[in-house]
Amino acid sequence: MNRHTFTERTLIFILATLILTTPALAEEISGKETQTARTFWGLAAEKLEYRYSDTDEELAYIEGDAFYGTDELKLRWLLEAEWDKAHSAWETLENQFVIQTPVSEFWDAKAGLRVDTPKGQNRRYGVLGLTGLAPQWLEVDTSLFVSDKGDASMDFEVEYELLVTNYWIASASFETRIAFHEDRETGVGEGLNHTETGIRLSYDLAYRSFSPYVGVVHERQYGAAADMTEAEGGDTENWFAVIGARMMF
Repeated sequence: MNRHTFTERTLIFILATLILTTPALAEEISGKETQTARTFWGLAAEKLEYRYSDTDEELAYIEGDAFYGTDELKLRWLLEAEWDKAHSAWETLENQFVIQTPVSEFWDAKAGLRVDTPKGQNRRYGVLGLTGLAPQWLEVDTSLFVSDKGDASMDFEVEYELLVTNYWIASASFETRIAFHEDRETGVGEGLNHTETGIRLSYDLAYRSFSPYVGVVHERQYGAAADMTEAEGGDTENWFAVIGARMMF
């Protein structure tokens, strides 16, 4: 009798222990799954396009990034490059490796390293920047660079997307770069160097994963940068017809 009572009490104790600990265990597992789910990665080519200018210049252009991390901290690789068909060379080839973290509800700060390896002189830069969403749904990306030669410069990019229909999207972009020091070896003049303005119309074939587009891009150089380009026989202003695609994975 006493042994039977002891067995019943033991079973009740075990069941009570399981009942009490299971929710805590489930919560712990759920927490781990949530933490795992918050780590994410992605790969995107915002612009992968062919450009043909009004002076018969042909370029291949790519702008994209890859990232891995959480909402609080992520590592990003940013690529921007321009291939000149006539010279079979990279006119620009820029890689940035930055760490990005939120500093407000709509803005992230970033810091890291930029490496330029186009034809001609190479450069390395320290990077500090901000990226985020400004009022009126303007996507803004701006960075300050200091080269391994001690030269400082900054760029500013802004883009706006207009949803024409659920699939057709019109986007307008503007980009400029300003240098605080002259670097003649890389064709950079002090002050405003160049602007690029583009308008593109895309169609979402597979949600936002694959969106072919057509558009127009206007590039112009200014000041000392334009003088250096003219001295080398280059054009300081071009209109380009573009065809390309935006891809995300």
